[in-house]
Amino acid sequence: MVQCQSKLPEPQMTTVQTAAEHLLRQERLIVIAGLVLICLLSWCFLIAGAGTGMSTLAMTTWELPPPALDTVGTPWPASWWLIMILMWWVMMIAMMVPSATPMILLYARVYRHSQKNGQLAQGVVPTATFLSGYLVSWLLFSLAATGLHWGLEQLGLVHGMMMWSTSPILSGVFLLAAGVYQTSPLKRVCLSHCRSPASYLSAHWRTGAWGTFRFGFDHGLYCVGCCWFLMLLLFVGGVMNLVWIVGLAIFVLVEKVAPRGDWVAKVSGVAMMGAGAWLLLG
Repeated sequence: MVQCQSKLPEPQMTTVQTAAEHLLRQERLIVIAGLVLICLLSWCFLIAGAGTGMSTLAMTTWELPPPALDTVGTPWPASWWLIMILMWWVMMIAMMVPSATPMILLYARVYRHSQKNGQLAQGVVPTATFLSGYLVSWLLFSLAATGLHWGLEQLGLVHGMMMWSTSPILSGVFLLAAGVYQTSPLKRVCLSHCRSPASYLSAHWRTGAWGTFRFGFDHGLYCVGCCWFLMLLLFVGGVMNLVWIVGLAIFVLVEKVAPRGDWVAKVSGVAMMGAGAWLLLG
């Protein structure tokens, strides 16, 4: 009787192990589901107006340049600064997380493989920590973009309500500069890191909570370096113009994951320079 009682916990332990193994087998699907949820929530927030109280559809147009409207810069209260920072950051999350997904999934796979080989301690893969570091890098960009947004609005170069350029000269300069950057060595270096996640992981691998955060943050900096000028083109077509937001998000994804994405960047650079010259000379 004593022997039978001593064996009672074994089925319970087996059940726990089976549940844990099942969870690990579904880990990749859980990460993908989490990333999809983050993107969906971000896009829903943007479509709803991103807290600005304005209609995103009203700020959406296919015209380039957008309709010319007069504007006068008005002071921003502290609450509006917070709204604009959040708007820019959520927009970057919605646009950039899809193109960062291959790197995030590969990181989780390599980390789990290292655990199985005894190179890392067993436990939950810190994918969320890696993603947090990545998103913080875009938060820094969002802070800078918000400051630029305020400055351009105060100068009357960006419409306060529609959030698009009111100056053909500003639009032309931004497009021309973006085209030059698309063909620059810095763009090429940053894009190569984003297009080669395996090489990046092997060259910059870090462990520990802070190391994992830095790992994601550093990768985010390469993404910022790759795409920051493209994001500034939102001032040309409209910061909350869904046509430009969706178009740039797709373009960034193609640049990073398509077989000849590096050539897409170069060809697009030439096209942007042509569009910029057309606006400046037109």
